Amino acid sequence: GTGSNILSALQDLFWLLKSKVEKQLQVISVLQWVLTFLIMGIACTLILMYILCTDCWAIAALYLAWLVFDWNTPKKGGRRSQWVRNWAIWRYFRDYFPIRLVKTHNLMTTRNYIFGYHPHGIMGLGAFCNFSTEATGVSQKFPGIRPYLATLAGNFRMPILRDYLMSGGICPVNRDSIDYILSKNGSGNAIIIVVGGAAESLNCTPGKNSVTLKNRKGFVKLALRHGADLVPVYSFGENEVYKQVIFEEGSWGRWVQKKFQKHVGFAPCIFHGRGLFSSNTWGLLPYSKPITTVVGEPITIPKIDSPSQKDVDFYHSIYVDSLIKLFDKYKSKFGLPETEVLEVN
Repeated sequence: GTGSNILSALQDLFWLLKSKVEKQLQVISVLQWVLTFLIMGIACTLILMYILCTDCWAIAALYLAWLVFDWNTPKKGGRRSQWVRNWAIWRYFRDYFPIRLVKTHNLMTTRNYIFGYHPHGIMGLGAFCNFSTEATGVSQKFPGIRPYLATLAGNFRMPILRDYLMSGGICPVNRDSIDYILSKNGSGNAIIIVVGGAAESLNCTPGKNSVTLKNRKGFVKLALRHGADLVPVYSFGENEVYKQVIFEEGSWGRWVQKKFQKHVGFAPCIFHGRGLFSSNTWGLLPYSKPITTVVGEPITIPKIDSPSQKDVDFYHSIYVDSLIKLFDKYKSKFGLPETEVLEVN
């Protein structure tokens, strides 16, 4: 009896320790991504400049020579690595929140797609985990489909960061890159565009479900030019993981944010999450709130080489209606009241 009690106590202790270790690994995995998002590009640039001034300058010079040679690779679909996409760290990243990907319809490998991802949130954590890693099984749920998450082109001018992003299947959100993937890369491609962009991130806050979409029609025009089907995607919980100071329209804070967005490409947000060692303190770690990304039904888009504004407006209205229907259908399943309305700005 005593031996059994000791064995039982040891088993309980083992599972307790394992649980704590897994929780710490989850925190570390999320922290490395937050730091990557915020400072990796600048840090790698400064380190490279420093190495150029040391006895190891040849290493930096060789990398810069490679950078010049490889400069256009991001515009040609990048250089994804299934090994990187399947790193165990991304599964810990997924489980921290947790993040879940929900498939509602099959996608044909004979077509290309543009996914409209909503909302942006502060960092687009759901978009990254679901489409730039295999943590939630995107390749198993959509066999034969190659996802490309589109992000700021400026990120691909940063040494090391550009290679890290490309390894996950991330590409620049510009016309050259998207045109190449949709016209010269075969079929079965899905480009994920966070349609609301920086403007949408300025208004994200817990408890608010709003998207910046009314005047965002460029992705619809791209879809028409290439005959790529549009797929609405809504991520429930994306706005819940950070708290942000919201500046009112007309305030000095909003003026600064918009000027920064116009000239740099992204807007500086004043936000906070939880601390590294406690959820009761402020810090850069996001709160561990569930994020559920629902991929809706594809909208069949015809190929029109020079779509008119009427064509763009027509298919844009269909897309907006589809996104609202997707939100309404799944909102109650993921913790929102039936009375919740998606605000389209």
